[in-house]
Amino acid sequence: MATNDAKPWQPTQTVLVLQGGGALGAYQAGVYQGLHEAGIEPDWIIGTSIGGINGAIIAGNKPEDRLRKLLDFWSRMGHRPLIDETWLYATFANAFGGSIGNFNTIMRGIPGFFAPNPQAAWGIHAPLGIDAAAFYTTEPLRRTLAELVDFDIVNARRPRLTVGAVNLKSGDMAYFDNRDMALGAEHVMASGALPPAFPAVRIGGELYWDGGIYSNTPVEAVLDDKPRRDSLIFSVNVWQPQGVEPKSIWQVLGRQKDIQYSSRVKSHIARQEQIHRLRHIVQQLCARLPAEAREDAMVREMAAYGCQTTMHLVRLLAPRLEGEDHTKDIDFSRAGIRARWQAGYGDIRRMLAARPWNRPVGPLDGVVVHESTQLRSDDEMERTHESRRPTDISRPSKLAAE
Repeated sequence: MATNDAKPWQPTQTVLVLQGGGALGAYQAGVYQGLHEAGIEPDWIIGTSIGGINGAIIAGNKPEDRLRKLLDFWSRMGHRPLIDETWLYATFANAFGGSIGNFNTIMRGIPGFFAPNPQAAWGIHAPLGIDAAAFYTTEPLRRTLAELVDFDIVNARRPRLTVGAVNLKSGDMAYFDNRDMALGAEHVMASGALPPAFPAVRIGGELYWDGGIYSNTPVEAVLDDKPRRDSLIFSVNVWQPQGVEPKSIWQVLGRQKDIQYSSRVKSHIARQEQIHRLRHIVQQLCARLPAEAREDAMVREMAAYGCQTTMHLVRLLAPRLEGEDHTKDIDFSRAGIRARWQAGYGDIRRMLAARPWNRPVGPLDGVVVHESTQLRSDDEMERTHESRRPTDISRPSKLAAE
């Protein structure tokens, strides 16, 4: 049953939720570009791993500098292939997918992000200590964050920034939030410390790994946040929760990774829809009680579980690219970055043109979900987003426009 209220719904906060996913995070940068160009700046950014890095760059700069710094970061991440990609994919895509092109990343790392750890040459059983027990070092990322993120701006808390990591010893999820503490580069790096590639990060005597190994999609933290607010939530997802039946071990590896890092997001959202509907029911029932009954202490306590807030959850899902496989999250090729950035930019522009959150909703609907895939044409769903031909992104301002 739709409401008859003619007054348009207005959120009290806009939230940007960013999954972890390595090179797939270029899709998130494209989404932010579309929001930025539409004059929409998030009040709260919450991310894990590469989502935490993208979030820190956005939150750690003035609005007029944010897109330029994101472009700078992804331009640094993009590398040229060791051999011609056009020939490479035409020759080996069916047999090996994108992994041959990503061999460059495996062997040399990514300048400004991570580099091979020489100590790892001693072997996986060598007692290197937790600070060095990884295949790569992320000290280059520390320097990049120092150049691209102003943590004084981050800790001014406009916008709010939250990054997720998991406590190595307890296995508990931790959310480092500038609402509650001062954040630094170490918190962002902890959020992206994916083992065994990257070493754990020590904060306050505790060790942390990438939050993606526990919960890669922190949307549930937003829906559980207090106080509850009318929210427009852009959840930017880079892993595919749905897929086709794999026909080889190689394809099994890719499907397993998609399922693992999409993090049961569908079931999380379904449960939140149920919880928020019950909150609306509680509020409606309490409103029908006599005034005298509402003053009872126990009734007031129970009424506190109710609310009238509405949360519109916009789920943006990155499309698959031709030739991608289970190594897609280390596809830092310039062509891959460009294609994913453009996909995110196109998806958010279509969503902003449709603005489904402006449509009336029922009085019991607390969480309303809108899917970006519903706005893609059949042709776009069938084909891949751009070919993965080598592309020069040395002029980052041209990246999404080209």
